Amino acid sequence: MGETTVRRRVVARGRVQGVFFRDGLRSRAAEHDVAGWVVNRSDGAVEAVLEGAPDAVDALVGFCREGPGDARVEDVEVAEEPAEGLHGFEVR
Repeated sequence: MGETTVRRRVVARGRVQGVFFRDGLRSRAAEHDVAGWVVNRSDGAVEAVLEGAPDAVDALVGFCREGPGDARVEDVEVAEEPAEGLHGFEVR
């Protein structure tokens, strides 16, 4: 990842756990060469950190706004953070 790498922290709320949200994000991250991680939070939200090319990260943020088929995303927070040079994508 070069100088055009961006990092976003995304928190999605609603019906986002138990609907393959994390796995859907993981597969899209692989398709778009985006690094980072995703986790189910104890408050019922899904949190993800995404690093990669701006267009690729934007595509994954877009997925987080919609979620997989059975999800019902009610709110999404997106925060810009400095890139750390992550490699790979982990479902936590």
